[in-house]
Amino acid sequence: MNDDLLSARLEALRAEHRILDAQLAALQAEPNSNQLERARLKRSKLRLKDQIAVLEDELHPDIIA
Repeated sequence: MNDDLLSARLEALRAEHRILDAQLAALQAEPNSNQLERARLKRSKLRLKDQIAVLEDELHPDIIA
């Protein structure tokens, strides 16, 4: 994949992560929120975070000199 496609995909994943973060914050603000839904959102956020890290590594690899 070229850098432009990787950058676009990375930005899309970051946007999705922000949306999940907002949804999770809204759920946590509710006193009787659904624990299963909160756990599902947290897992989704972690999965996205991992995907973001992989793409960031592809775009900006660590070069040991």
